[in-house]
Amino acid sequence: MANIPACPQCTLENTYPDAENYVCADCGFEWPMQEAASDDSDDTIVKDANGTVLADGDAVVLIKDLKVKGTSTVLKQGSKVKSIRLVSGGDHEVDCRMDAGNFMLKACFLKKA
Repeated sequence: MANIPACPQCTLENTYPDAENYVCADCGFEWPMQEAASDDSDDTIVKDANGTVLADGDAVVLIKDLKVKGTSTVLKQGSKVKSIRLVSGGDHEVDCRMDAGNFMLKACFLKKA
């Protein structure tokens, strides 16, 4: 019983294992026995439309016309973007600078040049 941790919510030690979770008998809080993988390392792999792995500084080409939300601007198919930057968080993985301005793009609309 010494290896069962105290409750992270109320910090009392009256806890017990139940299937894949620990349960606190005092406050009813449940948490997983195996902690989720920590997000300390930023090892997200970003792939283009063809499945090629992208890296910071790569040059890419747009594979379809993209309308820019809130404006009448359209980024044309075949436009080349140099020196991309990969970012984490959100569903837009690529930060880039084009003639029309700075944009965040989804990698599924790009292919490595």
